[in-house]
Amino acid sequence: MTKKVVLIDGNSLAYRAFFALPLLNNDKGVHTNAIYGFTMILLRILEEEKPSHMLVAFDAGKTTFRHTTFKEYKGGRQKTPPELSEQMPFIRELLDAYQIKRYELENYEADDIIGTLSKIAEESDTEIKIITGDKDLLQLVSEKTTVDITLKGITEVDSYTPGFLDEKLGITSSQVIDMKGLMGDNSDNIPGVPGVGEKTAIKLLKEYGTVENMYEHLDELKGKLKEKLEENKEQALMSKELATIFRETPITMTLDELAYDGYDEQAVISLFKELNFQTLLDKMNVGEVEEKVELTEISFEHVDAIHKEILTEEATLFVEIMDVHYHQADIQGFAIVNENGNYYIPTDVALSSEEFKTWASDETNKKTLFDGKKAIVALQCKGIELKGIDFDLIIASYILNPAEATEDLAVIAKKKGFFQLQSDESVFGKGAKRKAPDELLHSEHIIRKAIALRELREQFEAELKENQQLELYEHLELPLSFILAEMECTGIKVDKKRLEDMRDELSIRLAQLEKEIYEFAGEIFNINSPKQLGTILFEKLNLPTAKKTKTGYSTSADILEKLEGEHEIIRAILTYRQLGKLNSTYLEGLLKVINKETGKVHTRFNQALTQTGRLSSIDPNLQNIPIRLEEGRKIRQAFVPSHEDWVIFAADYSQIELRVLAHIANDEKLIDAFQNDLDIHTKTAMDVFKVKAEEVTSDMRRQAKAVNFGIVYGISDYGLSQGLNITRKEAATFIERYLESYPGVQEYMKDIVHEAKQAGFVSTLMQRRRYIPDITNRNFNLRGFAERTAMNTPIQGSAADIIKKAMIDLAFALKEEGLKAKLLLQVHDELIVEAPVNEIEALKELIPRVMEHALELKVPLKVDYAYGPSWYEAK
Repeated sequence: MTKKVVLIDGNSLAYRAFFALPLLNNDKGVHTNAIYGFTMILLRILEEEKPSHMLVAFDAGKTTFRHTTFKEYKGGRQKTPPELSEQMPFIRELLDAYQIKRYELENYEADDIIGTLSKIAEESDTEIKIITGDKDLLQLVSEKTTVDITLKGITEVDSYTPGFLDEKLGITSSQVIDMKGLMGDNSDNIPGVPGVGEKTAIKLLKEYGTVENMYEHLDELKGKLKEKLEENKEQALMSKELATIFRETPITMTLDELAYDGYDEQAVISLFKELNFQTLLDKMNVGEVEEKVELTEISFEHVDAIHKEILTEEATLFVEIMDVHYHQADIQGFAIVNENGNYYIPTDVALSSEEFKTWASDETNKKTLFDGKKAIVALQCKGIELKGIDFDLIIASYILNPAEATEDLAVIAKKKGFFQLQSDESVFGKGAKRKAPDELLHSEHIIRKAIALRELREQFEAELKENQQLELYEHLELPLSFILAEMECTGIKVDKKRLEDMRDELSIRLAQLEKEIYEFAGEIFNINSPKQLGTILFEKLNLPTAKKTKTGYSTSADILEKLEGEHEIIRAILTYRQLGKLNSTYLEGLLKVINKETGKVHTRFNQALTQTGRLSSIDPNLQNIPIRLEEGRKIRQAFVPSHEDWVIFAADYSQIELRVLAHIANDEKLIDAFQNDLDIHTKTAMDVFKVKAEEVTSDMRRQAKAVNFGIVYGISDYGLSQGLNITRKEAATFIERYLESYPGVQEYMKDIVHEAKQAGFVSTLMQRRRYIPDITNRNFNLRGFAERTAMNTPIQGSAADIIKKAMIDLAFALKEEGLKAKLLLQVHDELIVEAPVNEIEALKELIPRVMEHALELKVPLKVDYAYGPSWYEAK
């Protein structure tokens, strides 16, 4: 069988993937866009090429043998963005999981490794495919070797064979290095001959074949071209040498060692889980391989009628709810474990028992649960109040280490040395196959979960106390869970008719845009087909910068945005796409989740998920409704009070993270600015640009605002340059000036990194921890990311703690004042309340007072508020 060797330029494809996709993060805050893009390229290669042998080559370092010839080689390259650098170790880990060989060699580049291996492969009966984003490798094209050049994006390629190379450039593969010698290469800082571009170089090569032969016939040339070539002869020959791939590198790997036999499934699954690549996990369609658990026998009573031994003043209660949509889910049984024994109670027995209902609602009966919020909501939907929860293990586990947050009690239990519990997935199944097993197995599993809770409680309480996190647990997270449960049950009223009208209005607008696009195009076509759209734009309308591949033209958003000024059709297409997504994702999406009985949406708040302590919401996600487009902002018009003569009242913290930064960093300038209620972005612009307030332009303020908020998130020069559309050098200078202007902030950044290295974690003002294991990692990139995490976590986490504390204080204050107002939503730094009109004056005083005194800082907290007949008017 003919071998097929695939050789991949690792650095080149990682760069392509990074810049092709927007910055993405996993739940630990690690950037993943380059890893995800690289994975997609890899999967496509494996599917399409079906290689028998495979290798990914990487550059080993900044210095190569070429620097001896020309020390400025690659000297003009910008520093790799840290957001990409931190992903490179994961790309290597990805290759190891896929059992694909990778190789790098000191003093040589990836191109040289690929060149050497392709030469060895060509000497045998082998088909070779090289995949890269760099045209330097076109010099390796031959009858046996095809070079795929990835274009913008991660799915489009040009496959260069000798014939295609001749068709595209009119030269042979051996002449690629001559072309580089003449025209140079800015990306590698190869000088070439000044003033000679690609067209001139190709024209000369078509006539003379090589650079050397051209110089032998230099007297045949005339004018300025001859002068330039004559003056730069040594530079041209040196440039050709620099561009030549060295195909005799001393590699220690043989071709046979590159044999590809498939991937390590469990290693891939484990990595995808760590990176939160859920879509890729779903495509793999494999279940978790679980360690076999040797379960010892347990005894328990299957209860047919409630008796007094079951309902004690202290007990562990497990409420089994298999469906994640627990608002309307059926309960699959209860377990109670106390000093008298272990009891399994079928759902119908518990729900029909007045004794059970009374016990559940009695706050003096103290109960240990796992995910009390879910149990409260599920039981309330069945007409049962659940009170008296004095320990919730899922919250305790989350506080102790948010990086290991999980909803599977078996995973938590095993980490604490309790092995008498199987995972839910092994008992109930996964996905569509998920169902309750026979009653005996089912009841025993629920009982085992309750036993685990009872066994583990003391250990978790001791750890919370040891970590000085008991107060965070008892006074913030546990009481917050009860408030969130109440908010979930309350829900928020949605004007279905308004949503339907908006959907219809958008449909009309989309139809109008469709008509406009057809008129601009001069024909009817499928706007949603990239292939048809590409033909219209780049062939019929002849728009510039088209890149055609074997699959057609790219019509991605970034390409269309660059063409916006070229033709009216582009703006119409971009608007059509935005409104189409708004219609399908948000309008249609919200209409699907309105509760038919209540006319409300009942979002579910994720309390034990993020590492910073922030809340998130799902089904629907009310924190991500797009408000940059006015059409998106108008969706908030559909969120209305649940009673007539009531209003929606919204209050949000002003620049809370910057105020927290001022407090934590103890920076005199920042503190003074906030204490005197100055515009912080104007003040920053004054300090950084050394100008007076009246000299600050809107652009200066915009840049100051970007760096103010960027500092909070550990922004890099690359990140700031992307946000402000300036060079990385300008961005780096801006950050440097900022830190000079605010020495307290600079000192804080140094100190917090030092503390993280000493302790292994950082803490918020309320002792929420985030563990940062990579803070001492030998890998520079991983350590750099960890340091940025250490800087921003105390700020983001403290801001999250403050708004959680405000929610608790506000819920208490509303009841204390006897007001009817109800807390409905928390969205980032904003609290949304519904209230009768006659309570507005009271709320205007009460809500800002409560929120501004949730935690006393060295600077005042400031709250802005608004109210109206809908959430839209309350902004």
